[in-house]
Amino acid sequence: MKKKVTKAIFPVAGLGTRFLPATKSVPKEIMTLVDRPLIQYAIDEARAAGIEDFIFVTSRGKTALEDYFDLAPDLEAALEVAGKTELLDILRTTNMDSGAIAYIRQHKPLGLGHAVSCASKLIGNEPFAVILPDDVIAADKPCLQQMVEAYEETGGAMVAAMEVAPEKTSSYGILDVKGGDGPVVSVNRMVEKPKQGTAPSNLAVIGRYILTPHVMQNFAHITKGAGGEVQLTDAIAAEISQGRDVFGFRFDGQRFDCGSKAGFLQATVAFALARDELRDDLYGYLTEMVSVDKAAQ
Repeated sequence: MKKKVTKAIFPVAGLGTRFLPATKSVPKEIMTLVDRPLIQYAIDEARAAGIEDFIFVTSRGKTALEDYFDLAPDLEAALEVAGKTELLDILRTTNMDSGAIAYIRQHKPLGLGHAVSCASKLIGNEPFAVILPDDVIAADKPCLQQMVEAYEETGGAMVAAMEVAPEKTSSYGILDVKGGDGPVVSVNRMVEKPKQGTAPSNLAVIGRYILTPHVMQNFAHITKGAGGEVQLTDAIAAEISQGRDVFGFRFDGQRFDCGSKAGFLQATVAFALARDELRDDLYGYLTEMVSVDKAAQ
């Protein structure tokens, strides 16, 4: 009988250098899409998928993450006195019960695989999810929930996947898969950031994973890979060489790369346009800007 996926690792130790100077004092994961920080989108997605234990792999200077999920009694009291019950309800959705979140320090930036391996003692012998908050996915059914439902049928390890332009394959982990038009495909091998023109496909790994505890054990036997870092892709690929199943999952939804400025801005616009109270004003402004730009040309 397969164990349920109730634990998730959130690798949030990065310095966010692409967003300097903002990230000099504010962790990138706290930066907001409309009025919610990136990490809140990730936590909400995990909750929808049945995750109960949240493991943050952090680094120095990330204490604002801990504060964000803590209680804010003075603010709650002020909102209650003012009768702002709607805002009070919104605020309370950010609170996490004591013991629900564990924080682990990654002392050196040695790659995503190393960050995940830092949480091995808290994972034990259970399957677990990994969520990269930089990848924000807009979907009617949250991406990780889609994956958990598929995992309950397949078992094994599973990675979220989407097609990318051939010229962009060198920026991703790429899957070589067996044929199949459905959402779940069997993976023959995985290549981390292949050189231009050598990718086995254009099916790229996106920041959602469901992994077996065997993957944690594989870290003891892999060396530094692409970019001189410990790659999570290599630890998952070792599952294939050991005869275990690895699946790619073509999720239903739109992914935004919020690790880049362009992707972050695109996500901000998309999520704002999805809000009834913001759509008309923002759409009118964008339409006006396009008209002005065309006139200037």
